[in-house]
Amino acid sequence: MMEKAITSGPSPAGRGKIMEVKPVVLQGKHVRLEPLSEAHIPGLAEIGVGQDFWDFMLYGRMNTEEDMRSWVKDIMTRGEQGTDLPFAVIHLASGRVAGATRYLNIMPKDYGLEVGGTWYGLEFQRTAVNTECKYLLLTHAFERLKCIRVQIKTDSRNIRSQKAIERIGAVREGVLRNHMILPDGRYRDSVFYSILDTEWQGVKVRLEEILER
Repeated sequence: MMEKAITSGPSPAGRGKIMEVKPVVLQGKHVRLEPLSEAHIPGLAEIGVGQDFWDFMLYGRMNTEEDMRSWVKDIMTRGEQGTDLPFAVIHLASGRVAGATRYLNIMPKDYGLEVGGTWYGLEFQRTAVNTECKYLLLTHAFERLKCIRVQIKTDSRNIRSQKAIERIGAVREGVLRNHMILPDGRYRDSVFYSILDTEWQGVKVRLEEILER
């Protein structure tokens, strides 16, 4: 007798189709996410050059505007290849560039992607900027792209980032040891989290509550 296939949940809308992830502008009350371009380089350099948070990221130190230019071009190339969809974060009240974020590890056939590559200038950290960025990105992923899984990862040393991810209700899946070799030669352990489509409404409510505080 032929065995029946076992499924863990409902199929995404349009099963058999490929998830289409295209450049888009996402706007909230505090921020606007717009496709990353070379026009954003001066604003990104102003808030990002020389900051210590690069030690937790995969790109090495950003010490000059030219370093930032190289980073932007690299991320834009990934966007052209379809693996990433990068955004510049614009702070609406000031009109300034607040940072950058993106979709990465996009898996069109599996209706999955990762939210990451996120960084903000120091003055925009611990504000509504990050919460609303996550809200906009996750809403678009689950409600427009019909993702069934969104993952988030962070450096195991970055406790503040882990607490922020757990605060919104993402599920900690585990640690990948020696997951990546950083530009300075150190081995990075990565902590992985995920949100499933069946969990999204609960996460959405939690994000909305945080934004209302």
